[in-house]
Amino acid sequence: MNIHEYQAKQLLAQRGVPVPPGGVAASADEAWAVADRLFGEGHSKVAVKSQIHAGGRGKGTFKSGFQGGVQLAQSAAEVQQLAGAMLGQVLVTKQTGPEGRTVSQVLIEAADTILKEFYLAITLDRGSARPVVLASTEGGMDIEEVAAHTPAKICRKSVDPTLGLMPYQARGLDGALGLTRDVLNAAARLIPRVYRTWWECDASLVEINPLALLEGPDGTPTLCALDAKINLDDNGLTRHPELQALRDLGEEAPLEIEAGKRQLSYIQLDGNIACLVNGAGLAMATMDIIQHYGGRPANFLDVGGGASTEQVAAAFQIILQDPNVRAILVNIFGGIMDCDIIAHGIVAAVKETGLSLPLVVRLEGNNVRAGQQTLAASGVTIISGDSMADAAQKAVTAARA
Repeated sequence: MNIHEYQAKQLLAQRGVPVPPGGVAASADEAWAVADRLFGEGHSKVAVKSQIHAGGRGKGTFKSGFQGGVQLAQSAAEVQQLAGAMLGQVLVTKQTGPEGRTVSQVLIEAADTILKEFYLAITLDRGSARPVVLASTEGGMDIEEVAAHTPAKICRKSVDPTLGLMPYQARGLDGALGLTRDVLNAAARLIPRVYRTWWECDASLVEINPLALLEGPDGTPTLCALDAKINLDDNGLTRHPELQALRDLGEEAPLEIEAGKRQLSYIQLDGNIACLVNGAGLAMATMDIIQHYGGRPANFLDVGGGASTEQVAAAFQIILQDPNVRAILVNIFGGIMDCDIIAHGIVAAVKETGLSLPLVVRLEGNNVRAGQQTLAASGVTIISGDSMADAAQKAVTAARA
């Protein structure tokens, strides 16, 4: 689950990580009030930051023509004007796609002088099955670009989850960042607190980019999480009702929300061949093989290993709400899943929805013969796939026709 920048900073601040003073606003007047307080505290500049679940906001363009979803202002009146130009408008960035996202909130925070920028993140290294801390002196840059061109500038510390981040590891990260003596102690406190945020929130990613060395209003250098991104592991949310409350449904695709209510894993894509598959690995392979034969998948849809007839029917209903779909490929390998249950769900869904699109079905595994007999006796028009490759080719051909 993704959350907004201001929410990520709230979680970090709750665990003692310094973040810029400020507040979130849903109207231009609220933005003015927050800015007026910050200027009154001695800050010379204030940032106005659009809050959407996408990166590249600063270089984004609003459909109204206004440029930049992150702006600096030198007065409360200017903040009010900028917030008014952003709120309620659609911001298009490199991550939103051409449809963009509507800005319903802006983060107003102090923008003190930046002396130096760093990168800091905690994520899961799936290769070692351990948390890993990433730190770099190249703050503010795309970490993938840094990894590709100057990998030596990224320091990695693998963490034993039974012990947590050890003090000597935090000191090693401090050294890799080349911090001066006057902020070493602050960094030694900050990095373990970022790790604690990752651990306690069941996060898949906590990224601070940049982690900035700032010159405060009194001239004192301080470390601060200038920008923050936190992705929460959906599988851990049942333990965190307070984190579930941070979910912004307005930032999620309606079909994905509906699928979640039916306990289906669904992600809408931009192709025209819908996929209904059991198992995430098989779903990924199905999308790959569609692409291999010249087609484009319209979605990722995993009905899971124990889907019911009702869930299969619900999956079809969700698929058919995508107007771009020109064919449907059902690719099932029955392990835990009973192929006959899938077959009954397919028949029920086709009859209930009056499906007119080409439907390609490939069943294999547990009780497959019964499933095939159910489909054959249903009277439903189905294109059978003898193998995964055969089914994919037939789906691509059907979608083109």
